[in-house]
Amino acid sequence: MDPRLQESYRTCRRLQRRHDPTFYCATYCLPRDVQPAVHALYGFVRGADEIVDGPDRPVAGAERRAALDAWEHELESGLAGGRSEHPVIAALVHAGPRHGLPLHLLGRYMESMRVDCDEPVRIATVPELDAYMDGSAATVGRLMAPLLRSPDPEAVARLGVAFQLTNFIRDVPLDWDLDRVYLPGLPEDDLRTGTASERGRERIAQEVARARGLFAETAGVAVAPGMRHGVRVARAVYGTVLDRVERNGYDVLSARVRLRPWEAAGAALGR
Repeated sequence: MDPRLQESYRTCRRLQRRHDPTFYCATYCLPRDVQPAVHALYGFVRGADEIVDGPDRPVAGAERRAALDAWEHELESGLAGGRSEHPVIAALVHAGPRHGLPLHLLGRYMESMRVDCDEPVRIATVPELDAYMDGSAATVGRLMAPLLRSPDPEAVARLGVAFQLTNFIRDVPLDWDLDRVYLPGLPEDDLRTGTASERGRERIAQEVARARGLFAETAGVAVAPGMRHGVRVARAVYGTVLDRVERNGYDVLSARVRLRPWEAAGAALGR
């Protein structure tokens, strides 16, 4: 492999390890020939996330949308030309055809990211939340399906939604800091004071139950034998997050729920 392309993949791997150690831990359990492609896919998704969530994100509104448009155009140009000078795009342009990834679906992913271009973000209904997650997590699941050699991309998509819903539950206070409320029905008085009311706990409990249901529904998701351990690790780690939320009485405001990398590894070994 060209040394520059090797460095592109290493760049994506470092991004995943730094920004999402939970997913990195699960990726590390996949076969070695698949890991670089997962890093590359993560790199592109992370690039979009940085535009809407990162500390140096553009100003909300037109400027942020323009930055997302430019990022999407960078990928389209790379795919059209078969190469890119941007290290993350270069890796994904190489990995996509090699693994048969349906990269055209990333346009749907970018639609969900555009929801985060305006501030504040308030998702008002469960169907609205489901539409957002179908564009973001479910799309990533459909892209991951060929890497996992799954014949059922929609099952992988539902598993991706279970992961994202768990993240939304865990990250309620972090999202509030960004003036975003993804889980409909959370009392904003709770978020302002950092105190979980009975109503707020009930809403979190409902979403925890929904995430549990999605994990149960996808327990037998079909993937290649060599991929099963990585999927089990991811399910175990996210299941541990839900366990902690339950033990905290569904209070995600005063009791932060976040696993350190070594705790994530321990959770995976314990299941």
